[in-house]
Amino acid sequence: MTGTLSGGWRRAGQAAALAGMALLGLVDVVGGRIFPVAGLLAVPAALAQVALAVATAAVWLPAHRQGSRRLAAAGGAVAAWSLATTAAYALLRETGGLDGRVPVRGADHLWGLAESAGLLGMVFVLARRAAPLPALAAVAATGLAVAALPLRAGAGSTYLIIGMAYALLAAGAAAAGMYLRLAETARERRVAAVRAEQRAEFARDLHDFVAHHVTGIVVQAQGARYVAGRDPQRAVAALEQIERAGAETMTAMRRMIGVLRGQDGPPDAPVTPLAGVVDLAELVAAFTAAGPVPAHLHTDGPLGDLPVEVTTSAYRVVMEALTNVRRHATGARRVDVLVSRTPQWLSVRVADDGRGQRGGRPGYGLTGLTERVGALGGRLRAGPGVDGGWVVDAALPLVGGSPAGRGLSGPAARGLAGGEGGR
Repeated sequence: MTGTLSGGWRRAGQAAALAGMALLGLVDVVGGRIFPVAGLLAVPAALAQVALAVATAAVWLPAHRQGSRRLAAAGGAVAAWSLATTAAYALLRETGGLDGRVPVRGADHLWGLAESAGLLGMVFVLARRAAPLPALAAVAATGLAVAALPLRAGAGSTYLIIGMAYALLAAGAAAAGMYLRLAETARERRVAAVRAEQRAEFARDLHDFVAHHVTGIVVQAQGARYVAGRDPQRAVAALEQIERAGAETMTAMRRMIGVLRGQDGPPDAPVTPLAGVVDLAELVAAFTAAGPVPAHLHTDGPLGDLPVEVTTSAYRVVMEALTNVRRHATGARRVDVLVSRTPQWLSVRVADDGRGQRGGRPGYGLTGLTERVGALGGRLRAGPGVDGGWVVDAALPLVGGSPAGRGLSGPAARGLAGGEGGR
């Protein structure tokens, strides 16, 4: 939902900017600003100026990926075109239309407002999205093209002052683009740090899980060897338990190892105790005791034999959601934590009745949890509740780790339509 809203605002902004350029173009046509020369060359010159203004819109209007070299090349080409046009008009003006062969109109008709706005938009988009090194050259060339536009009319002090004003506007557009670029880069780094921290925590969980099961396998193997001669049936039962424990360990490792690939964390990271669904009662009680919002835990189905990667992830979803309630749920009077198990899914829901910030970008805690839940084949969503308040839903597969959303049931599944986002 958040992505849809941001995309809608972006498209609305593009449409408004394009409409503004069209209005300026209409002013240029009515005022004769796109007819710098008279005679047979009047219409071709006017069409060339219209094409130049359209070319600027073709550069800044589309959505460009970050670090685009094509954007920088296109921006540089349009800036060069504009500079060449300015140089040609200046030459015509200084030479009297090449000694009268080309009739030149008055100075007020030698540059258009639509082209000026388009070049300023190009400066912003180039600073915001173009590849860093090519962007420097493209922004400088486009800024120069903007500042040089008034020279099409003359080289007097008035036009030089207008050119300086255009240069300041170009500098402001470049600064705005760079600010947004740096802000996005900083956010991406923070998100990457959160994900790295979540993966490191995941690795510690995997370490504990494997150590737990391998220790059990060793003990069972020792017991089977001890009783094999006297009670073969008990030895067979122990071997079956070893097989089940090994299969469960391998399944969990296949699910969890994907999210750890490419990580360079230290192999001797400190091990922390595992907390799971069975510890939620203690977590909810501690949250209620800390006040001022009471939390209530509701469970449905057996919860004692869940896979360790599922139960630990469910615990952290609830912990993060309760943390967000305390930070953001202004006026909340109640929090409900619902945990429901079906044969194939564990559904977790945390819902409050507070106000506070709704929508916007997901918080870093939810970003890390989304990565973690997605690695298990599940889904995590957060958004406004149907009856108000805020709802965090998570669905974790118990079998296979297939994409979430098929076969869901239980309380969390019924409310899994909230938008992806966070307070």
